[in-house]
Amino acid sequence: MNTPATALPACVVNCAAYDRDGHRRDISLDAVSDVLAVDDGSFVWVGLYEPEEGLLEKMQEEFGLHDLAIEDAQHAHQRPKLEAFGNSLFIAVHTAQRIDAHVRFGETHLFVGPRFLVTVRHGASLTFSIVRDRLERDPAALAHGPSVAVHAVLDFIVDNYQPIVSDFEDELDMLEQDVFAETYKRGTIRRLYDLRKELTRMRMAVAPMQDILSQLIRTPVVAIPDEVKPYFRDVLDHVARVGDSIDTLREMVSAAMNVNLSLVTVAQGEIVKKLAGWAGLLAAPTLITSWYGMNFEHMPELHGPYSYGILIGGVALSCVLLYRYLRKIRWL
Repeated sequence: MNTPATALPACVVNCAAYDRDGHRRDISLDAVSDVLAVDDGSFVWVGLYEPEEGLLEKMQEEFGLHDLAIEDAQHAHQRPKLEAFGNSLFIAVHTAQRIDAHVRFGETHLFVGPRFLVTVRHGASLTFSIVRDRLERDPAALAHGPSVAVHAVLDFIVDNYQPIVSDFEDELDMLEQDVFAETYKRGTIRRLYDLRKELTRMRMAVAPMQDILSQLIRTPVVAIPDEVKPYFRDVLDHVARVGDSIDTLREMVSAAMNVNLSLVTVAQGEIVKKLAGWAGLLAAPTLITSWYGMNFEHMPELHGPYSYGILIGGVALSCVLLYRYLRKIRWL
């Protein structure tokens, strides 16, 4: 049963203690160290969103966190990683959200100890209240300690990758139709380039998660119960599938860009051929008429009564034959 707690700062989303049976009790930040001082099988979960420096120093004091880990959490520009500091772990992972047809990235930092979990969100990231509500409906799971909460948070982050990848797949299908359209669209190659750039950023966020999860399962710093480890391996499998999908999409986007450029080159070649064909067709009458347009006195053909008609017929015949030939070789 929840008990009233002191009003928390706005950037503190959640501050609760879970007893050995997995039941929640809201506490104040000042009471965190008191709860941890009693070895009764409980653990504390604090959720923060873009906290100020003073609040992180308060977390350091209450949980005994390392200076370097606190420094990393203050600056939301960390590469995905897992580091051990004494009896606690610091995990940095990237989150992603699709906002206004673009992917916005954020970061989530986790401080994990034998009896505590602190989650710090920066930038584009969905709240973990959904995760907490789901876990609190199953107190038996929370009775396993903070490792269950860590799994739920990482699983939630990975699950949010999949809809974004699915959107990328749908967008690529539509762009492929534009690639093979009759008319060239400059915006198509630009959007393909932007899509590849976003996929590359997604890959930079997703790929390190595999190493993080593998290390987390093996680390001795935070003991993960044997019955919980299969769930971490399941998340690892999901990350691997998302990573494979991203790699496949990147290759398909690169292929689409090459095909688009090739089709543009072929289309330009066809245009050049048609222009050359029409130029050749006009060259024959130009040559003949220019020949007879010279001001020579002694050109016997000019004095014949049918010379003009023959000349016109010869020009027409040469044009028709040349036109049929160019059509045959598909230059017109």
